[in-house]
Amino acid sequence: MIIDDEELARERMKRLLSDYNAEISIIAESDDGDKAEDLIESLKPDLIFLDVKMPGKNIFEMLSGLQHKPFVIFCTAYDHFALKAFESNAVDYLVKPVEEERLKSTIEKLRKITSQPGNASLQSVLDAIHKIETKQAPTSIPHKIGDKTVLVKLEKVVFLEAEDKYVNFYDDKGIKYISDQSLKALEDKLPDNFLRVSKSTILNKHFVREVHRYFRGKMVFVLEDVKRTKITSGSSYSEKIKRAFEL
Repeated sequence: MIIDDEELARERMKRLLSDYNAEISIIAESDDGDKAEDLIESLKPDLIFLDVKMPGKNIFEMLSGLQHKPFVIFCTAYDHFALKAFESNAVDYLVKPVEEERLKSTIEKLRKITSQPGNASLQSVLDAIHKIETKQAPTSIPHKIGDKTVLVKLEKVVFLEAEDKYVNFYDDKGIKYISDQSLKALEDKLPDNFLRVSKSTILNKHFVREVHRYFRGKMVFVLEDVKRTKITSGSSYSEKIKRAFEL
């Protein structure tokens, strides 16, 4: 199974795996962690390719609760150096964008381990991933001004908004900063109190003062900054927002 909320990432993985048709059959794909959980239990795949950041339940909690324990290949934005210490016979990692040669080494590893019974080491690896996620969570976002870089503390960042090739982000005083990282790259690094509410916007839940229902499943957020900024969510994010705010 291929489980990733980005369609392009799923298509790329299917294209790369087509070179291994004799060994690997793709029986399903999913763009949502909650739906994937049901599919795993019903279809019982031998192997899943799983994005670390997914809509729905935390993917580590989902894996821990599975009755059927498949081999797991995490697809993640974290670098190889940080993950080397957590490689095991049960789990491997592919850093996005997945490269053909790296996938080849993963397949070779799978050939060696698939004959081994069980997947007992999965939970210990999940525990280790939890620790590394906590360690890697940034405390600030860099804002470059000429030769100088200002580190804006995350606890002061109210929301982030994509604009062309850049991301604008704002503090509680309404001051605008600019990041040259993509919104997706920032989303993968930010702690759980930052929530993607539309294709172009991430907000800090700690600064949400009010949530109003809007039409077609959209929500309007009133933020706790000097401007009382209002942000409208995308309709496809409604279920994710309801879970985040227990609406």
